[in-house]
Amino acid sequence: MVPVRGACAAAGFVDPFKRPCYSPQGSLGPDTPFRRHAIPANIIVAAKQVIDPETPATALRISADAKRMEPPPNVPPVVNGFDENAVEAALRIKAAVGGTVTVVSVGTAFVMDVVKKPLSMGCDELVLLQDDAFGALDAYGTVEVLLAGIRKVGDFDLILCGRQASDYDQATVPLGLAERLGIPCLTIAQRVEVGDSTIVVDRAVPEGRETFEAPLPALVTVSNELGQPRYPTLRGIMAASRKQPTVWTAADVGLDPGALAPRVEILELFQPTQEKECSFIEGDTDEEKGRLLALRLREDKLI
Repeated sequence: MVPVRGACAAAGFVDPFKRPCYSPQGSLGPDTPFRRHAIPANIIVAAKQVIDPETPATALRISADAKRMEPPPNVPPVVNGFDENAVEAALRIKAAVGGTVTVVSVGTAFVMDVVKKPLSMGCDELVLLQDDAFGALDAYGTVEVLLAGIRKVGDFDLILCGRQASDYDQATVPLGLAERLGIPCLTIAQRVEVGDSTIVVDRAVPEGRETFEAPLPALVTVSNELGQPRYPTLRGIMAASRKQPTVWTAADVGLDPGALAPRVEILELFQPTQEKECSFIEGDTDEEKGRLLALRLREDKLI
């Protein structure tokens, strides 16, 4: 166990989420791609295409057989909001120290106008890990696919992820990815600063913030406290339209689809039912209606 230097490193755990201040770190073996020098920084951002969280509940559909949410018709997906914060953090680091930003995404049916948004914001490359075998991944499977994709991308100094995805809100994939890579993991960052061979992160906590330092390479999950992601400029949108993403299948990254079977079984996925009852207060005059309404509220112990 290699501790991350910080105010609560000795305690080992922080905040109500009970996530560690340090991450289990094995030896950085030959299968872990990284660079010896952190500046300029090669940054990888893991981003996910999700159903728009602002979709009205009446438009949401759940597949009873597949036990998963189905994309609603006529409602385009979006890039996960926290992942956009991670993109913003990567672009700020690139502006400060130089380097490249590569976005990696896992899925089956990407909408190019949506998934290219990080390119229009200023990222350099987009890698899509796209295969029918990736359609029913759990957190374990997603980690394995991202791991294979990152190893194929090559050298990196820093991996940035959103703190959680807006579809399942599990926040487990970044932690699993850091564990598999054997690198430190710092979570819920509101500020990220890269030094010569270290990274300094301010974590958002209910009492304020905590500051930690870890050696590079490292993985950081970014929260919305970082600030509003930048809007793509017209020039950025036009440049992104001319760029073609790199698309890799399971075979391209050396994965056996049979090994990606979910380790977690979803027993039931459903929308909560909401029951509403409306009563009309009758009366000959407004005063009588008000009196009867007060009596009803008192009977129901609401006043």
